[in-house]
Amino acid sequence: MRRIIAFATCIATLFISFSAEAAKEKKLTLNSPDNRTIITVTVGEQIKWSVMHDGKEVIAPSSISMEIESADGSKTFNWGDGSRLRKVSRTTSDRTIISPIYKASSVKEHYNQMELSFRQDFGIIFRAYDDGVAYRFYGNKLKEGDKVKAERAEFNFGKDRTVYIPYSTGNPNPYQTSFENRYEITPLSGFNKEKIAFSPLLVCLDGDSKAVITESDLESYPGMFLEKSGEHSLRGRFAPIPSAIEVHPTRCQERPTAYSDVLAIIRSNSSKKAPRFFPWRAIAISNKDTQLPDNHLVWLLASESRIEDISWIKPGKVAWDWWNNWGVTGVDFKVGINTATYKNYIDFAAANGIEYVILDEGWSPSKDGDIMKIIPEIDLEELVNYGKERNVELMLWAVAFTLDKKLEQACSHYSAMGIKGFKVDFMDRDDQEVVELNYRIAEAAARHKMLINFHGMYKPAGLNRTWPNVINFEGVWGLEQMKWSKEDMVSYDVTFPYIRMLSGPVDYTQGAMRNATRREYVPNYNNPMSQGTRARQVAEYIIFDSPLVMLCDNPTIYTKEQETTDFITAIPTVWDETRVLQGELGKYIVTARRSGGTWYIGGITDWEARDITLDMSFLLKSGKSAGKGTITLFRDGPNAHRSAHDYTIHTLNVVDYIARKSTPLTIHLAPGGGFAMVVE
Repeated sequence: MRRIIAFATCIATLFISFSAEAAKEKKLTLNSPDNRTIITVTVGEQIKWSVMHDGKEVIAPSSISMEIESADGSKTFNWGDGSRLRKVSRTTSDRTIISPIYKASSVKEHYNQMELSFRQDFGIIFRAYDDGVAYRFYGNKLKEGDKVKAERAEFNFGKDRTVYIPYSTGNPNPYQTSFENRYEITPLSGFNKEKIAFSPLLVCLDGDSKAVITESDLESYPGMFLEKSGEHSLRGRFAPIPSAIEVHPTRCQERPTAYSDVLAIIRSNSSKKAPRFFPWRAIAISNKDTQLPDNHLVWLLASESRIEDISWIKPGKVAWDWWNNWGVTGVDFKVGINTATYKNYIDFAAANGIEYVILDEGWSPSKDGDIMKIIPEIDLEELVNYGKERNVELMLWAVAFTLDKKLEQACSHYSAMGIKGFKVDFMDRDDQEVVELNYRIAEAAARHKMLINFHGMYKPAGLNRTWPNVINFEGVWGLEQMKWSKEDMVSYDVTFPYIRMLSGPVDYTQGAMRNATRREYVPNYNNPMSQGTRARQVAEYIIFDSPLVMLCDNPTIYTKEQETTDFITAIPTVWDETRVLQGELGKYIVTARRSGGTWYIGGITDWEARDITLDMSFLLKSGKSAGKGTITLFRDGPNAHRSAHDYTIHTLNVVDYIARKSTPLTIHLAPGGGFAMVVE
């Protein structure tokens, strides 16, 4: 359980007495701690909220409500239309929370809260932070079996804002999606009415300000998609509970073929008097782009950790097989999904201080749908023991639905064998059943001290705080796309850190050693390459949040490129401090992260060559050794614009480049390029 360093709270309660005037419209306001953001809530025939930031409109009045049906279908309750306000409570929180396995070792939580309690036995909580706003519904007397029939979550932007839209790729079923897509940049008026988008979704406000719509504390409830609801507005859309399922013949993946008319069913509550809380609808707000990747709103809104002792949770790096198609060469055995090949991966991991090896798809016969079966070519116990002798742990890939069918048996058996976790794949949904499945897997794995890497997954939505053994998430258009896609990944790399990464870590799977310029790149399934330079791939280990991060290429090529491998494996995966030093959405980003007394700085650009001049004066105030030590700089080589694998490594004196303020540090980035720097 996370230790609270400091906490201060004050509560003021206002009771609303109802008279002849009670039915009239009431307006209530809530300011952020810095008073720059104001939430206005109007309670009348409908409940509407609006948001102003620095005197400018973020959200125009937008309706919110929920429709609940009793378990037996005899009663329907509408929370929001014609509801009568009973009480208003206000709370302020100002504390610092320890946040291990995260991009900062502690997080400042400072918000003002307003809770509206209604006579119809429900309430709404609004929160205003300095960098965002949020609200959530709760019910006081919901019973097991009650049904959520509908939710209205409107986001009216008042005018034709530019939006970055990640449309669902599910066809014909938009709810069946891997939550991976590039962003379509268009005015709100150009939002395709025939499609839905998954969140987070970014909206450009006046000037340089941005708003990112997302959610947090998503538990036992479907995730929020977004669709066009008016010329300048969006609204939430939610996958109903499936009423019919088909099982995919190859991987035993479960796919809905029909849906009910119910979004969620209320499950049993261990404390019948406790309210049932629904997910937070959240909007992160920034004045400049660099504030977005370091926004903590989603993590702060999530439920606190349910694991009392997290000392066994070990972040780290993974030697991975699937992306490089088990592409080991120069060995005296036939490479494939077999014991000899994985011993080679373990040897490579051991030689380079890599903590884990994942056995991806194929170690268990997927068509059988039985995770307890192992193919005869794999001696799993021998591999576990071989790894332990070399201080390398193993994780296993699994289809989520296959794992869930024998969840307790699988966790018990494989953890006793020495397996340290599962890479869980192909959920490709976020209806209530799959959200509950993910929590179920997280809880069972935690009991058996096992890690979970959710692949084929929607955005984190706070799950990594509640169950910190869930150490990474996909839900990103990651490097696997380069096995088959011709689309522009370089531009995506400098876009998603401002949007998707705001919701939590990404299983992007960087580390390609075959690097290509824009002209030379071609998809290659068996021997994939990256778009952009080698230095870019190295920088991504600093820029992207990934507590469990892959080395996606094969041991043979990493060993031949030992200088690059040594640089990558020395980069931590969790951090004491994160700062985005420079950046512009869709163009470039420069991120600095501190682990102990060492700073790591990474930068990447789009397809435009760019000179980055770093103001590193903050290092002068970073402790007793400030201004001393060395800088090791991994940067694009002088010919990286022609040969993307070209790089140079320089060792510089900190005194010369930092203490002398007249000497700026300027780094040239090739098209699709990058740099990585270690300041010791």
